[in-house]
Amino acid sequence: MEKVLYITANPKQEEKSYSLTAGREFLNQYKKINPKDEIVEIDLYDTDLTFIDADVFNGWEKLQSGESFETLSDVEKSRVGKIDQYTKQFMDTDKYIFVSPLWNLSIPPKLKAYIDKVAIANKTFKYTEKGPVGLLKNKKAIHIQASGGFYSEGPAKASEFGHNYMRTILGFMGIEAVESILIEGTAMTEQNTASKAKESVDGRVRGF
Repeated sequence: MEKVLYITANPKQEEKSYSLTAGREFLNQYKKINPKDEIVEIDLYDTDLTFIDADVFNGWEKLQSGESFETLSDVEKSRVGKIDQYTKQFMDTDKYIFVSPLWNLSIPPKLKAYIDKVAIANKTFKYTEKGPVGLLKNKKAIHIQASGGFYSEGPAKASEFGHNYMRTILGFMGIEAVESILIEGTAMTEQNTASKAKESVDGRVRGF
C-alpha cells in the first residue's frame, strides 16, 4: 500500500474546471487500479493556508538558535507547528497528484503558499558544498494543468511558468519522476469539459 496526496488548487466548481475534471477522472481510474492505496485529498482553496510571514521567521530563528518550541509565542507556535504538519505529511507520502490551472502564465497563489510549506531546508532538501540536494527520493508526482492557450510548444513555450515551475521545484526536493497531463487550448475550443478531460487522462494512469 502506498500513500497518495491529491492536491487541487482551483476555486471553481469541479464540473466547470478542465483541470479539476481531469484530476477527478485520473483519481477515479487510479483508485480502480490501486484500491488498497491510501489517498488523502487536499483542496487548497478550502484550506487555511497562511503565508510565511514575520512570525514564522521569528519562530524559525528561535529554534535555530537552540530555543525549545515551548519558548515560542502562541502565534509562532501555531504557524510554525502548522507548517511542520504539512511538511511531515508531504515527506511521508509516496506519490503526489497536483491539479491546477495556468493563471497568468504561472501557478495559483494557494499552490505557491503550499509549496512554501513543504520545500523546507534540511527536511525536503539541504544545501551542501556542491549545492542543493533533494531529500525526497523514490517518489513520483504528476501535475495535471489546464490552460486557455498552448504553451507546451511554439512561441509561448518560454512564457510557461506553471508546469515548468512545478517540475523544477519537485526535482529540487528530489522528486525526479515527474509526469504531466497538459490540457491546452481550453479557451480556444468548444469541446465539452468532461470529454476533453477524459480524453487527456485515458491511458495515463497505468504505471503511475
